[in-house]
Amino acid sequence: MDKGVYLLMSGARESMHAQARVANNLANASTTGFRADLHNFRSMASVGDGLQSRVFVQSERPGYNLGEGGLMTTGNPLDIAIKGEGWITVQRPDGSEAYTRAGDLRIDVNGILENGRGFQIMGDNGPISVPPVEKIQIGPDGTITILPVGAPKTAVQILDRIKLVNPVAGNLQKGTDGLFESIYGDIAIADGSVSLVTEALEGSNVNAISELTDMIALSRQFELKVKFMKNFKDLGDKTDALMRVS
Repeated sequence: MDKGVYLLMSGARESMHAQARVANNLANASTTGFRADLHNFRSMASVGDGLQSRVFVQSERPGYNLGEGGLMTTGNPLDIAIKGEGWITVQRPDGSEAYTRAGDLRIDVNGILENGRGFQIMGDNGPISVPPVEKIQIGPDGTITILPVGAPKTAVQILDRIKLVNPVAGNLQKGTDGLFESIYGDIAIADGSVSLVTEALEGSNVNAISELTDMIALSRQFELKVKFMKNFKDLGDKTDALMRVS
């Protein structure tokens, strides 16, 4: 009996893990540039003494949905979205480079260009620093032009260019901070073929209806496993009672 309960318990645990991934996707259904996590279940043999006649289930995250999210026009000159394939390069607090599709840019109090989550935007020569300006504009190739404060309207300058990359999708993995990085630890080089849609943002690619359906199915699976565990317990109690009588 205890073996059956263990197998059911492991299945219920993995159902909870899968529900956590689905819940994370739903929580980010409106997060700019978010990429949904995928999940599946895999049968694993129960190894031990005797015949391997039982299997338990394991929940896995095989990858991510790299499909594009919907574009939303904002009119904000600091909002950008990747057109087609590609990524925006950002710098983590530890100084390492990572990649995102979140183009909700802003200038912090120190003049550093960052996205809505506070990750610094990388340019040709490192993090982009913006001086006091009257006007700023980002071109389709990531080139940033500015009109400094007090300068004549014809004194437009090129400040920097956002580092846009397009590494092989299969070589990327998502970190715990939601940013993507190379599984080999290397740094992607700038790709001139990546282009931007300016004054627009890319939304999350989470399909809320599909995720809600998965959540309901996983919840029912969990309830069914718990019910069978109770049945195993009741059967064990009855067996113990018969043994005491005999």
